[in-house]
Order: sequence, then structure tokens, then C-alpha cells
Amino acid sequence: SVQLEESGGGSVQAGGSLRLSCRVSENTYSIKFEGWAWFRQAPGKGREAVAFIWAGTRTTIYLDSVKGRFTISQDNAGKAVYLQMNNLRPEDTAMYYCAATTATSLSPWSAPHQYNYWGQGTQVTVAS
Repeated sequence: SVQLEESGGGSVQAGGSLRLSCRVSENTYSIKFEGWAWFRQAPGKGREAVAFIWAGTRTTIYLDSVKGRFTISQDNAGKAVYLQMNNLRPEDTAMYYCAATTATSLSPWSAPHQYNYWGQGTQVTVAS
């Protein structure tokens, strides 16, 4: 059934903000995830890694184009992650997916196959 549950997507004008949320489901509550990531996929494009966070150290990694605009964070219990998106641009328009992994080492962090748990996606639309 459902692995991760996403919310917070919507439609905004350029320069606006959104905060995406991703939480464990009833089926994944007992799993100790080691890393979390947000991916996005625009129409006709491949799935692109946006941000990553290690659960233990809270170390983060970002796609260059979102640095300074997006912030990924994790709750203290390790059961939810968030993506604060500020100064949104039309090129940020995409379906955003939350992903998590039980792996303790990723190479590379941006590869979808490194993640074994996924959400269904939440749409973000930024008007030009």
C-alpha cells in the first residue's frame, strides 16, 4: 500500500512559496530511514533530484538551481521531511516526489534507484 504520504503542492505565481510535507504511512512507521530526498519530474523530462538529507547527521545536499531557495528538513522523530520552497520559478513546475532509503551510503545521492520507498507525488505549478 502507501509508503510515504506527500502534501503541500499547489499553484502559485512566480516568486511565491510553498512548503511540501512528506510523512511515513501506517505501513512504514516502524522503518528506520537513513536518508530522505525530494525529486521532481516535469512533463517530458526525467526524474530530477532536488534535495537530500541524512536522517542522523541532518547533512543536506541540493540541486544547484535550488540552492538558496529550497530548504529540506526533517522532524525530530525522523518520521517526516519537508521542503520549503521560496522564490519559486516557472521552471520549478513539476510533480514532486518524496523518497526515503534505509541504505547508509548512496552513490550517487541523486539516483532514484538508491531509494526504496516513495510517495505518489504532489503537483507544484508556478505561473510565469
